[in-house]
Amino acid sequence: MLLLEVRGLTVEYQTEQGNFRAVEDLSFQLEPGKTLGLVGESGCGKTTSMLAIMRLLPEAGRILAGEVRFNGKDLMRIPVSEMRSYRWRNISMIFQGAMNALNPTRTIESQIAEVMQVHDYGSTHDIKTEVRSLLEMVGISPDLATRYPHEYSGGMRQRAMIAMALSCRPEIIIADEPTTALDVMIQAQILDLLQHLQEHMDIAVILVTHDLGVVAEICDDVVVMYGGWLAEYSSSDVIYNNPRHPYTQRLLEAFPDIQKPGAELASIPGQPPPLNNPPRGCRFEPRCHQAVESCAKETPQIYQVAPGHVLRCLRVEDNEI
Repeated sequence: MLLLEVRGLTVEYQTEQGNFRAVEDLSFQLEPGKTLGLVGESGCGKTTSMLAIMRLLPEAGRILAGEVRFNGKDLMRIPVSEMRSYRWRNISMIFQGAMNALNPTRTIESQIAEVMQVHDYGSTHDIKTEVRSLLEMVGISPDLATRYPHEYSGGMRQRAMIAMALSCRPEIIIADEPTTALDVMIQAQILDLLQHLQEHMDIAVILVTHDLGVVAEICDDVVVMYGGWLAEYSSSDVIYNNPRHPYTQRLLEAFPDIQKPGAELASIPGQPPPLNNPPRGCRFEPRCHQAVESCAKETPQIYQVAPGHVLRCLRVEDNEI
């Protein structure tokens, strides 16, 4: 049974320099209680794709094509007013940068309570009790409920965001770089908390991150994005043990392996392509260590190389990867 199914999602931004596609033909699936990792360099379209799923794109963004089916219902085809009822109650999001996501002029308690009030969670008394219970669940003393965001540490603000995301008992949480700007110890605590809550509440999670170590540890499936494209998609086990796309291979080779102390790390030369002027052919071709002449001329399609394992690379046709 599929909880969420994204098919062919394509998102365009309109700018003064012209229109460009930040996400193109992205597809993946999410089962109940599972964790999907979304990885790739900054600017590859990870956050844009998640905002599109939530129908929260900025004014310059628009969805050109695709389906986002939640329990079989296409969220791209319903009115915005109806979509509001799905946010928080069915799909919630932990936004990147908790200090920017929280209103600095309102208490933590009032912000979490507002989400529950909008969705008719219960009486004012019940909501207040539930808010304090949620804060306690994420490791914040209920006595601190009436404080403002600036009175919380970075880790506490992120925990408050998690409490808000859980407030209406959603089936899916999108966690967009939930440990950004936190020190290593706090990062580990936040990720452990997310994992514990997911198991305790049977929630599915989409984790947007740069940290391949975290993905290996907690994700069931992995989507690797590059230049707005899906580069490779499979189970975590396959991605880490049998990566087929050259970009995925280089990402993993650039990550330290404790079983290979002293091993030289790989690097990926150059920069990701500007999406308002992407290279002709494969977008990874200028940086690819396996590129051949056709890669610069032909646009690769998405191929299924094994059950549940897809990638976008021209060399699949020639059985060269």
